[in-house]
Amino acid sequence: MRRNIALCIVFSIITFGIYEIYWFIVATNEINRMTRHPNQTSGGIAFLLSLITFGIYSYYWAWKLGEKSDMLKNRYLEYRSTDTRVLYLVLQLLGFQIINLALVQYEFNKADDIQRGNYFGEYTCPY
Repeated sequence: MRRNIALCIVFSIITFGIYEIYWFIVATNEINRMTRHPNQTSGGIAFLLSLITFGIYSYYWAWKLGEKSDMLKNRYLEYRSTDTRVLYLVLQLLGFQIINLALVQYEFNKADDIQRGNYFGEYTCPY
């Protein structure tokens, strides 16, 4: 689903992280659906596991998010994606989960544009 990334970040700040929890759950479900892995850990379960393990599961989640993000890029874009699992894991270790969510939302938005026929590449002249 297409979302405005800036608004998602603003809502996360305004609601003191409550919207970020919602975004985490929805983004996890969405990437599972878009990578054709709907039976993998749902967003709600991933959030509960992160709470129960005091955040340790979130590092595994970030690693898998990077892996699925690469799968998404390889499916919808014309180039092979490099391995971004380490990037997602490092951002998670540094406490920047919101940046991970913003990065994966950017990929969702690009994939949505491609599916709708609105994406013409990064360097195409809009005229």
